[in-house]
Amino acid sequence: MQLDGPRLEAKSGTTRQLVVFLHGYGADGNDLIDIGGVWQSLLPDAAFVSPHAPRPCGQAPVGREWFPLTFRDPNERWTGVNAAAPALNGFLDAELERLELPPEALALVGFSQGTMMSLHVGLRRPVAPSAIVGYSGMLVLPEDGDPDAFAAEIKSRPPVLLVHGDQDQLIPVQALMHAAQALATLEVPTQWHISPGIGHGIDQEGLRHGGEFLARHLTARK
Repeated sequence: MQLDGPRLEAKSGTTRQLVVFLHGYGADGNDLIDIGGVWQSLLPDAAFVSPHAPRPCGQAPVGREWFPLTFRDPNERWTGVNAAAPALNGFLDAELERLELPPEALALVGFSQGTMMSLHVGLRRPVAPSAIVGYSGMLVLPEDGDPDAFAAEIKSRPPVLLVHGDQDQLIPVQALMHAAQALATLEVPTQWHISPGIGHGIDQEGLRHGGEFLARHLTARK
């Protein structure tokens, strides 16, 4: 399954990094690509791409989904991230090859379901991405799974930033706390920011934190 979506070329004209946006359930790649324009001053050597998820969304007439959500199966998120991972990994490898970049020049930025994908795939890449930023999402764990078996899957420990609104009613802010705790147990370096008064979305402070986090970690890889 081949993915595609809108792109922004590096502002400087020389591409040294790749930032990949992974959108949320019911949206598409156009939902996040404009953030690349906001971050270009911080990341002038970064190309940005925001692929459309592979499936038409079951709950939205025009949006896409990385995996279905029915909330009837407690394991559907775990099943979903595993099913969607191969297509996403193939896309990441192809984009890096197209831009002639090494695998460590990659950064992943997710929102909601896209954060679930970013964390799932990013922590299992053979070469760690430079950074992962996750907005309004969660770390997907297997229901009643074996913690040791889960930990054995982790191949990469890139720095992670989690950002969440404290008024999020779709994915409560407690998901950030649970993810940060689990990532700490896995020895993944993790920072977090809670946006006061914000629901299931990204505010200007969240954008600033995300852009500055990427700038610190991606520019170190030049």
